[in-house]
Amino acid sequence: MGITNEGLVLGCSAIGAGLALIAGVGPGVGQGIAAGYGCSAVGRNPGAKGDIMSTMLLGQAVAETTGLYGLVVALILMYANPFFGKL
Repeated sequence: MGITNEGLVLGCSAIGAGLALIAGVGPGVGQGIAAGYGCSAVGRNPGAKGDIMSTMLLGQAVAETTGLYGLVVALILMYANPFFGKL
């Protein structure tokens, strides 16, 4: 009684998907910090609210792509699983 090739691929794919979803932690922390600094900047200079908000939102959109890439990798590993073709 041992581990089959399919079982090994499924197990490793699940572990890889979990590790890929850890990539969502970084953008969450970064966006929270950016929002906090944006709020404090608007509090110090309310006249520049438009410039601060547009720059902050652009930076948050760029930071979010990392989390989305991790999600896409996890979904591919869980549902498309390209490694089954290599068995």
